[in-house]
Amino acid sequence: MSFFVALRKEILEQWRSYRLLIVVAVFVAFGLMSPLIAKFTPELLKLIPEGEQLADLIPPPTAADAVAQYIKNISQFGVILALLMAMGAVAQEKDKGTAALVLVKPMSRSAFLVAKFVALALTFAAGVAIAAAAAYYYTLLLFEPLDVPGWLALNGLMLLFVLVYVALTLFASTMSKSQAVASGLAFAMLIVFASIGALPGVGEYLPAQLLAWGARLLAGSDTASWPALWLSVGIIAAALVGAGVIFKRQEI
Repeated sequence: MSFFVALRKEILEQWRSYRLLIVVAVFVAFGLMSPLIAKFTPELLKLIPEGEQLADLIPPPTAADAVAQYIKNISQFGVILALLMAMGAVAQEKDKGTAALVLVKPMSRSAFLVAKFVALALTFAAGVAIAAAAAYYYTLLLFEPLDVPGWLALNGLMLLFVLVYVALTLFASTMSKSQAVASGLAFAMLIVFASIGALPGVGEYLPAQLLAWGARLLAGSDTASWPALWLSVGIIAAALVGAGVIFKRQEI
C-alpha cells in the first residue's frame, strides 16, 4: 500500500514539476524531426554555396535513413534527459529535508526508491510512445509504412536502453546529497560504458547493442542480442538494489 502512495506522489510531482511535459515535448520534437531531417537534408545542402555537388553524392533518402536518424536522436537525448531528470530524484529530497518528512510516515525506503524509478519509467515510456507514433506517421507520409511489430520492438528496446541510465542516475543520486555530484557520478558511468564498449568483443554485451537489435528487427532480421538485454535488466536491478542498500544505511 505504501508503494502506491509513494508512486502517486511521484507521478503528481512529475506532472507538477513539468518533467513529464519536458520529456514528452523533447521526444516528440525529435520524433517529428527525424524523418524530416532524413528527407530534406539533400535539399538543404543545395542551399549552401557549391552544395549541389555535395548533395549529388548523397544517395536518395529512404525510410531506413529516417529510422537511423530517429534512433540516434531519441537514444542520445534520452540519455541526457535520464541524467537531468533523475540526478536530483533522491539527492534533492535529502538536501531539502523532504525525504525525512515522507519517511516519517509508514513508508519503507525501498518503496520510496522504487516508486521514483517507476514514475520516471512511466514518464519516459509516455515520451517514447508519443514520439514513436509521431515518427511513424511522418515516415509514412514522407517515405513508406514501417513494419508495425518491428517498430514497436525497436521502441521497447530503446526505452529499456534509456531506463538503464535512469536507474544508474537514481543510484548516483542516492549516494550523494548534491545534484551536481550525482550528475557527475552518472556521467562518469556513461563514460565508462562508452569506453568499455570500444573494446573488441565487449560491445555486443552492453546496453547500446539494444539499439542495433531493434534496428535489425525492424529490417526483418532475427539476429537477437539477448546478452545485452539480460545485462541491461541486470544493471537496472543491481542499481535499484544497490541504491536501496545505501539508502537504508544513510541518516536522513
